[in-house]
Amino acid sequence: MADEALERTGINVIRGLAMDAVQKANSGHPGTAMALAPLAHVLWTRIMKYDAAEPDWPDRDRFVLSAGHASMLLYSMLYLTGYGLELDDLRQFRQWGSRTPGHPEVHHTPGIEVTTGPLGQGFANSVGIALGEANLRSRFGPELTDHHVFGICSDGDLEEGISHEAASFAGHLGLNRLIFVYDDNHITIDGPTELSFSDNVPERFRAYGWNVIELGEAAEDLDALEGGLRSAIGEQDRPSLLVLRSHIGYPSPKFTDSAKAHGSPLGEDEVKVVKEILGLPPEEHFWVPDDVLRMYREAGRRGEPLVAEWKERVERIRAADPSRVETFELCLDGAAAPGWEAKLPRWEAGQQVATRVACAQTLSAILDVVPGIVSGGADLTGNTGTELKGAPVIEPRSLGGRQIHFGIREHGMGAIMNGAALSGGLLPAGGTFLIFSDYMRPAVRLAAMSEAKVAFVWSHDSIGLGEDGPTHQPIEQLPSLRAVPGLRVIRPADANETAAAWRVHIESTGPTAFLLTRQDVPVLEGTAEAAHDGVAAGAYVLLDGDDPDNLDLILVGTGSELQLCLAAADHLADEEGLSVRVVSFPCWELFEELEEEEQLEVLPGDVPTLAVEAASSFGWDRWVDDVVSIDEFGASSPGAVAMEEFGFTTDNVVERALELLAAGEDEEDEEDEELDEDLEDLEDEEDLEEELEDEEEMLEDDEERP
Repeated sequence: MADEALERTGINVIRGLAMDAVQKANSGHPGTAMALAPLAHVLWTRIMKYDAAEPDWPDRDRFVLSAGHASMLLYSMLYLTGYGLELDDLRQFRQWGSRTPGHPEVHHTPGIEVTTGPLGQGFANSVGIALGEANLRSRFGPELTDHHVFGICSDGDLEEGISHEAASFAGHLGLNRLIFVYDDNHITIDGPTELSFSDNVPERFRAYGWNVIELGEAAEDLDALEGGLRSAIGEQDRPSLLVLRSHIGYPSPKFTDSAKAHGSPLGEDEVKVVKEILGLPPEEHFWVPDDVLRMYREAGRRGEPLVAEWKERVERIRAADPSRVETFELCLDGAAAPGWEAKLPRWEAGQQVATRVACAQTLSAILDVVPGIVSGGADLTGNTGTELKGAPVIEPRSLGGRQIHFGIREHGMGAIMNGAALSGGLLPAGGTFLIFSDYMRPAVRLAAMSEAKVAFVWSHDSIGLGEDGPTHQPIEQLPSLRAVPGLRVIRPADANETAAAWRVHIESTGPTAFLLTRQDVPVLEGTAEAAHDGVAAGAYVLLDGDDPDNLDLILVGTGSELQLCLAAADHLADEEGLSVRVVSFPCWELFEELEEEEQLEVLPGDVPTLAVEAASSFGWDRWVDDVVSIDEFGASSPGAVAMEEFGFTTDNVVERALELLAAGEDEEDEEDEELDEDLEDLEDEEDLEEELEDEEEMLEDDEERP
């Protein structure tokens, strides 16, 4: 270990980097990074197990900065310890194209575990990471998985409701490898926390079942910080919260313990004053002396022999028990065993199966060949299709199961799954009703932004859920989810499309939203053969008209409404003699990935097209000419009655289709009339031109006369 003077210089260098980067960007949050520089120093030089040259080593300790606004603290440590950032990256803090964005982003900068931005998300992500560590350690042994999750949270993190959900869940399970430092600095952007926050945080966390260590005024005491962290590491039964009273902006004479230090640069003059106090060259920017850099780079390489030992241990285990390591690696990759798709169930046409039931049956069928899957619901496990029949439950002191009971914690569940997928080595699925996706929206957005391989399973997907009424009947949720970039939204029409949707998710990257029915729906003719490729394409022709080259109409359906399109097509063919194509359109996002020519093979664009979907019509005008939809809130009644009353019947689809065709004919008639008028006008213009030509000839004759 370096001598104390060098350590103190290193800590002050961290503070200088934070001040300089924020000042240069004229944007950011310097105060927390300044106050917690000693804590960061202790974590990276004395506590954490890592190798900066191997940032993705599976058995590394994880660090999550839930107080993501203090990102310069993390970027400074990643630069100093050798993760690949350079001083120029710090100089480009918060600038276009830089590797140092305003809040940490996973996959963007080496050493970042999860994308933290909205307060509380990183805290809940960390619970998911710790859950993954506990699950894999229990299933595969500490020889393969044996690490801790460290994090820093702020007053803001703990005020957000998501922290209550996640902390309660972690305490219930006893995730003892989870260690958070609560930066109790008494300051928010509005001013002192006392303006709005008087919780007794230590007692709150003790009530959750956490081990609470009150460090008090120890923000500058390196040995006290180390002692508290090592005590938490020794805890065997509970997650730990270290409560640290820090002073934001320290040691700025002007802005210590002020809201100004929270979210604004200190100003060039104050930065110089602080540097003089810290013993840094006041006129130099981004100053890092060689001995300080050497100290941190040596700390960054300290884990190199641990990585080598772990790799050797893995190979020894592989030689003795190859399936154990292969299965472990499938979990880490979120992947399936070769040939896994043969386990996907198939259903015969005519069966009545709710797609939520098909989801549960699919998960249970593939559980052994997709070992990373852990599945559960927000107190709605059996209701949402996320129950794994016969699978062991993840519960206190028995964390190696596959079934999770998240409790009534939708927002926490979403963020916990993100952490488990991004850094915990699991392939999580979590279910609730579609209407409650609104509770999860920040976590869903971050899953898409982070490309977290999470399955958001949302059942009760329309007014068809019935008696619970408009408070539980989703209307606007489906189009609003389609607006999230990077989120695959799949609404399968039957059981076979549901299984195909799972194949898409497992063989792809990033998150998938599964929108499933409460009510039974028929297994449709042809989906057993066509759904595999069709769902992967986003949309496909399920039924074509008698004359596919001369179609009169295309009916497009999703989910439970596709059956109405098929019935209406039969009627229109039999009673009206029309050539009607029926298209299943389970996923807009996948269809958008096709080449235009492939899209036109399904939806030609020059054939009248009617969509049928029991949700808001928003967005359908991109693909179709008209849509049978619901642009008002639902009503309490049996589901079949609600569907009928709101027009989701075969008769109404037929009527709307004929209206669309009639409107098209009227439009053609109007166009013909306009064309006739244009021709008449043209003939009149030609007659006028002939008269003018005659007059011009007469004038010329007159001019030629003597």
